[in-house]
Amino acid sequence: MPDALPPLREVIAKYELRAKKQLGQNFLLDLNLTSKIARRAGDLAQCDVLEIGPGPGGLTRALLMEGARHVVAIERDARCLPALAEIEAAYPGRLTVLEGDALALDPLPHLTPPIRIVANLPYNVGTELLLRWLTPDTWPPFWQSLTLMFQKEVAERIVAQPGSKAYGRLSILAQWRCDARLAFTLPPQAFTPPPKVSSAVVQLDRLEAPRYPADPQILSDVVARAFNQRRKMLRASLRGLLPDIEEVLTGVGIAPTQRAEEIGLEAFCALARAVAERR
Repeated sequence: MPDALPPLREVIAKYELRAKKQLGQNFLLDLNLTSKIARRAGDLAQCDVLEIGPGPGGLTRALLMEGARHVVAIERDARCLPALAEIEAAYPGRLTVLEGDALALDPLPHLTPPIRIVANLPYNVGTELLLRWLTPDTWPPFWQSLTLMFQKEVAERIVAQPGSKAYGRLSILAQWRCDARLAFTLPPQAFTPPPKVSSAVVQLDRLEAPRYPADPQILSDVVARAFNQRRKMLRASLRGLLPDIEEVLTGVGIAPTQRAEEIGLEAFCALARAVAERR
């Protein structure tokens, strides 16, 4: 059911909202697509939703139309605030707009659990935000699920399996603590201005406990070292980890001559546990 607000193209013209490259902005104006993203996040009627980078508010409107209990939107670009204020007025008490940098602002005082995060993430901060959400100090985190749009290449890295070129640190950190799925892709022409690459929406549903036991810091360190030199054999890329790394690798069933992209999540967790025992 459409709301009574004007079409997004009119809103953008009214407030002269040209997307800024330095803010990683690409506006998604098709309300059919923004509604598809909102629906992908599941039943929002009993949830608060955190949105990053709403811009002129296309996804914000879709989240509210799809019944989100309360949306907290963080927007860095002050030019977009009047457009978001119109949405706030149209949905009294259901939208809170916070002006500022999502990397610096704490939205939690404004949110009531259960919380879902749904966002067409600005390209320049998307991966950094995802890594923060995947590596909090305590698990389970404050959010139940993440429904996020990225450049397609980043989305493919999140869901990649061993043996593929896209498989890496992001794949492991996401899949260790979440069910991760690529929901759908969007062509460049869906956006204003069209980016040079396709985009994709990824759905991440948190697990209450990680898939396999491991110390988060050690696992992150092991994986970062392994993939920072992904062309090297593990006995070389992990040399600085422990003096007897070949013995440790063999002990958990990994051949020292294997490369990082050949090793599955379960084996990396076993390696992290073995490293923890030696330290």
